Amino acid sequence: MAKVRIGVIGAGGIFRSRHFPGLAKIDGAEVVAICNRSIESAQKIAAEFDLNPDFTTDPQELIERDDVDAVMIGTWPYKHCPFTLAALAAGKHTFVQARMAMNLSEAKQMYAASQESGLVTQICPAGAWKGQWFLRRLLDEGYCGEIYNVYVRDMVRDHLDPGVPLHWRDIDRYSGLNALAMGITMERIFRIVGYLSTVTAHSEIFIRQRRLPDGSGNGPVERPDTIHVIGKLENGAEGVFIFSSMNRHTPIRTQIEIYGSEGTLIYDLADNLQGGKAGDDGLSQIPIPDEEAAVWTTESDFINAINGGPQGDTSFYEGVRYMEFTEAVARSAQSGQTMKLPLVS
Repeated sequence: MAKVRIGVIGAGGIFRSRHFPGLAKIDGAEVVAICNRSIESAQKIAAEFDLNPDFTTDPQELIERDDVDAVMIGTWPYKHCPFTLAALAAGKHTFVQARMAMNLSEAKQMYAASQESGLVTQICPAGAWKGQWFLRRLLDEGYCGEIYNVYVRDMVRDHLDPGVPLHWRDIDRYSGLNALAMGITMERIFRIVGYLSTVTAHSEIFIRQRRLPDGSGNGPVERPDTIHVIGKLENGAEGVFIFSSMNRHTPIRTQIEIYGSEGTLIYDLADNLQGGKAGDDGLSQIPIPDEEAAVWTTESDFINAINGGPQGDTSFYEGVRYMEFTEAVARSAQSGQTMKLPLVS
């Protein structure tokens, strides 16, 4: 079987930490071209991973190459939609980073183009929670009974220091409606407890100016650093979702708590799963079976799908779902109203 020839647009941190190491383990994949803002930065990354691609600073030139079968897009969200549409129009299988797009409209355009093309498309998934599929199985088997309440917290201290410089994720024109780790966290949550039917949100920016990275002054922070969401899940449960980067000494990073008529399950990003059934004295540790542990297979999933295998995590459809949630949160926070899902416009 011929190798899948890959062109990379925007080879940054995620390619260093995940994609290039993952691709190196696949005999059927070859990076033939890299497009970065400078030839020098692309050459440095290629040398770091012992790659021998061609280099360019022109994304369209890379997309139109006859020797590129698949395009992997590693840019900030503001370029995801135009580069994805161009790659699909050129007949290239397309992989794009999370967050999928700037807003729901762009996500829908990308999904429609992917459906019309018949090509393989994939979004970089949230890093696998080791116990996500095991947790889903426990719920399917009735561990919690009827689910009443779901609480999700994604709490860090990344922005607590006023001296932290302005990041591209703080800027509307680069990040769109995306905020914090909300989209990729909810991607995981939807897999475990399902989707929502309503969203009511409030957001806040506590530190409204940050210094520019080049030291030339300050710039406005345009994306929230704290978001609180109340919602009803499609299964009838009530949900509370907290996302914040303003938390000193927070004891957790990300945690989901599920409370139902027959039991409770609490799972955190450190892969610590606790549960308790009606009649138990309290919570106890539940080991995650090795055979059900979720692992990172993103790069091999993409290549396998191109070769006729199943769709990997995460599909463009799933991306549209979490971008719809992201859009609903932004609209609700701005208007003070409850948003019903699916959004009609």
